[in-house]
Amino acid sequence: MKRILLCAAMCVAALSVSAQQKDWAQFGRYAEANAKLASAPDVVFMGNSITDNWARMDPDFFTKNNFAGRGISGQTSSEMLVRFRRDVIDLHPKAVVILSGTNDVAQNNGYISPENTLGNIISMCELAKANGIKVILCSVTPTSVFGWRREIEPAQKIRDLNKLIKAYAEQNKILYLDYYPALTDEKGGLPAKWSNDTCHPNLECYRAVMEPMVCEAIGKTLKGKRAKNLYLPAETK
Repeated sequence: MKRILLCAAMCVAALSVSAQQKDWAQFGRYAEANAKLASAPDVVFMGNSITDNWARMDPDFFTKNNFAGRGISGQTSSEMLVRFRRDVIDLHPKAVVILSGTNDVAQNNGYISPENTLGNIISMCELAKANGIKVILCSVTPTSVFGWRREIEPAQKIRDLNKLIKAYAEQNKILYLDYYPALTDEKGGLPAKWSNDTCHPNLECYRAVMEPMVCEAIGKTLKGKRAKNLYLPAETK
């Protein structure tokens, strides 16, 4: 009996240490890249897998424009908020593009109300503005099915969340980049030509739709000569 109790205590201790060591917000993901930056990026893209994949699939769009991609696959608005200082503020960009909310709807960390998701996004916006960083606030991109959460019906939930985000942006004079109408199909997801799973854009989607739209938004936000000379792949011009 004593041996059983001892083994149980050791297991609990091991689990406790493991939990303490877990980098929940994934500060480590970009720690080295942040340290190696020679100068401040003009714009940081904060987001989840949609931003993460974007920087990976079209790296020239980021490097040639002096953008920094700081998306992490699977992250919710709560995790983004926790690492916002390290991955945005400390990089001293002129602007930040915030694309957040998909994984909140998917309940990746459990249920969170749309109002609390909005609260996390508002906190990111307020942190940016307090540090002299201009904000471009994006709509959540459409999804009709989460491959990893098939029991959830996300289409209307995303539309409802977007209404809250848009209202906040308009009330606070923040540029709202509305990807949703340009991307959605009749089911409320990304069409097959732009996605394999109704959720994650492919390279064509980034280049044909999202890059021209975000460049226009950045141009309006930053203005000046730098904003007028943003790089786009030849096929999107």
